Amino acid sequence: MIRPRWLVDAVLVALFVGAACKGGGAQDARSFRIGVITSLTGPAAAFGQAHKNGYAVAVAELNARGGILGKPIELLYYDDQSKPDQAVQGVAKLVDQDHAPIILGAFTSENTRAMIPAVTQKQVPLIMPTATADNVMESGSPWVFRICAGSSAYASATVDFLAHNGAPKTLAIVYENTNFGQANARSMKTAAIAAGMTVVDEEAYQASSPDYKALLQRVKATEPEVVYFASYLLDATTLLRQSEQVGLSPKYITSAGTGFAAAEFPTDKGAGKYAEYTFSVAQWLPMAKWPGSKEFDDAYTKLTGGHPAYHAAEAYAALVVAADAINRARSDQPAAIADAIRTAQLTTAFGPVQFDAKGQNAHTVLITQIQGGQYKVVWPAADAEVKPVPTPAWSERH
Repeated sequence: MIRPRWLVDAVLVALFVGAACKGGGAQDARSFRIGVITSLTGPAAAFGQAHKNGYAVAVAELNARGGILGKPIELLYYDDQSKPDQAVQGVAKLVDQDHAPIILGAFTSENTRAMIPAVTQKQVPLIMPTATADNVMESGSPWVFRICAGSSAYASATVDFLAHNGAPKTLAIVYENTNFGQANARSMKTAAIAAGMTVVDEEAYQASSPDYKALLQRVKATEPEVVYFASYLLDATTLLRQSEQVGLSPKYITSAGTGFAAAEFPTDKGAGKYAEYTFSVAQWLPMAKWPGSKEFDDAYTKLTGGHPAYHAAEAYAALVVAADAINRARSDQPAAIADAIRTAQLTTAFGPVQFDAKGQNAHTVLITQIQGGQYKVVWPAADAEVKPVPTPAWSERH
């Protein structure tokens, strides 16, 4: 039976559009496009820029090796403006309009968690470089994969460090009242109590407040040996400056990374001298003993003029993993790419990457201390550059 030409054309167009609506199938013949959602504006913009710089290093490196499926990589950025609803809109735009077969992002746990139902519904894989709240992995979605360690790993690493360094018995937790802060506070409380510590105070705060002195006075009144902060850069800076003003001087100022681990934190763009002696979890440092760490640091420094923090390395690794999976799948179809991510087993500058059944990569957490304005690894002992120094009282600092 001979069908009219217009009917054949209509069927072909329908099939093409149907494939495109699920991501993939409409890649530009000249490049391979990958969607990226991160915060290029808003309170988390500094971290989004770190992401962008890390991705840029990966793009240059991967394209020099032939790109993806023989095409140069093109990243399609969507600025979530540091807002969860914008991150969700980004998924729709990148998948439905740009036909990206995979998405990398976002930065904050709040934004990333909001995206998960959308990528699951659209059946497009999501590689998370940075979101640490463990509840981003609780959906059971087969489309989500996390490169970084989560909040429970942060807490257990910090508690392990403390147990072997002074064994303090009392701890206060100060955290941003968001998914990120709440998850890290819960994880630290659980880990601390299991280790025999007493949590003497828990303080939630609204982000970007100009004045935390009343909160810090309450913490001071409980006389904790340790304070554990879960804060982004702006608040980390304000909290430390005002800790000095109220005389809050625990033996150990510790943190769930993020603002306390940002490259800007020990500089005049952050807390500067107030950052000295603070401890933080870290997922990567230039001196990490993983092949390619130094080379990534060198390339990033050449690109930006400054050394990267771990947020940039996480983004770099996320794109390296995506490229590896797509090349092994030999396909631009989301399902094939997701299957290949599940079987990933490679070494990156961020460390080994291999996902468990839930999509979580097992990643080592380091403990750092700022000494002389520089992040230094102090734990685990096998990886330590220097010995840790208990945080001196503000009045005893030079």
